Amino acid sequence: MVDERDMFTFENEERSFGNQFICGVDEAGRGPLAGPVYAAAVILNPFNRIDGLDDSKKLSEKKRNLLFIEIRKHALAFCVASASEQEIDNMNILNATMLAMHRAIDGLNIKPDIALIDGNCARGFQIPVRTIVGGDAKSASIAAASILAKVSRDLYMKEMASTYPDYLFEIHKGYPTKKHIELLLKNGPCEAHRRSFLKKILPKERIG
Repeated sequence: MVDERDMFTFENEERSFGNQFICGVDEAGRGPLAGPVYAAAVILNPFNRIDGLDDSKKLSEKKRNLLFIEIRKHALAFCVASASEQEIDNMNILNATMLAMHRAIDGLNIKPDIALIDGNCARGFQIPVRTIVGGDAKSASIAAASILAKVSRDLYMKEMASTYPDYLFEIHKGYPTKKHIELLLKNGPCEAHRRSFLKKILPKERIG
């Protein structure tokens, strides 16, 4: 587990520059064959630190779910947003991810002074941004955003499992697992699938 003191280095640095409201931003679901891409924006309370924050992928589902509750309870502001499968197909996954991030930031009830964004790409933001490669394991704010985005998307895909029970979304959450691909080959795609992601799996006539 990452030392909590290290996880606040970027936030402390930004405060030394005069930035009060520091927003962490991350996404979940760029790689799946189905479902929206999610993004979250979080402004943590510097006087009420949340223990255990880390890259959501490094945490157990139980730990993520507990932190999901804590973040929503103690953050100064947060917003979770998404871009749909249709938007992903129309504008590509990178642009759809940027769209979801914009929606998450715009949905905050506090305007951030700066956004710390996981990765190396940030396009068209109206506030100052700082990209941090591997930021979900380096910044508490980005880690919190990664947890909100991941848990929110997983919950959505579990709901989709009841609508489309033939695909076992509750197990693989839309990612290209062996079982998911087997079910795609058997059943063809459903409305939740990203058509642009299926070109190497299914013949064109089956993608629709």
